Amino acid sequence: MSKVCPDARTALAGLLRDGMTIMAGGFGLCGIPAVLIEEIRRSGVRDLTLISNNAGIDGAGLGTLLETRQVRRMISSYVGENKLFAQLYLAGELEIEFNPQGTLAERIRAGGAGIPAFFTPTGYGTEVAAGKETREFEGRHYVMERGLFADLAIVHAHRGDSEGNLIYRMTARNFNPVMATAAKVTVAEVEELVEPGALEHEAIATPGIYVTRLIRLDSVDKRIEQRTVRTRQQV
Repeated sequence: MSKVCPDARTALAGLLRDGMTIMAGGFGLCGIPAVLIEEIRRSGVRDLTLISNNAGIDGAGLGTLLETRQVRRMISSYVGENKLFAQLYLAGELEIEFNPQGTLAERIRAGGAGIPAFFTPTGYGTEVAAGKETREFEGRHYVMERGLFADLAIVHAHRGDSEGNLIYRMTARNFNPVMATAAKVTVAEVEELVEPGALEHEAIATPGIYVTRLIRLDSVDKRIEQRTVRTRQQV
């Protein structure tokens, strides 16, 4: 059965509601499900908890949901590129749960694997460990972290087929694959859509069993957060 939907509105139909938890893949602006994020913005759902490595930048990515005040809480690792995020947090309009980046990735992986909690040495003795259970194993101290599982995961893939099998490209592979496994429903957007069997089997990172719906993108706007260049050396 084909899982392909004609557009983002159809792909997210019946899935969005106020107060839900959404995982959004990508790293910075790389590999973010920008079209699905825009549809969430258009839908007007509010009081969202977002799980993402970062909060995008002002005017792009998840930053657009901050502009419309649709987000109540962020579970993230790095948010330093977004000035509005800081303003909302300092004004008490936005809750934040910071995680070391590796811990965030493992919390998501654990959620997808059905693991409710795990122990990590990262963060012991810091604010990260405040209010959490700690234990000592073989002379080393660890902090208990809970697995994360969302109502909805939205991901961006380089290639996919109509059965939902996905392949990611380079940096876009960072958080998208683990998030695809850690939600009740996963919706994907793909740059290139092929027929079943056309993908190289060993290259598939997300099996179609995890993906409920997907859309093919007509075009992709690949923005750069910070462009750094140097003068070309004369030969």
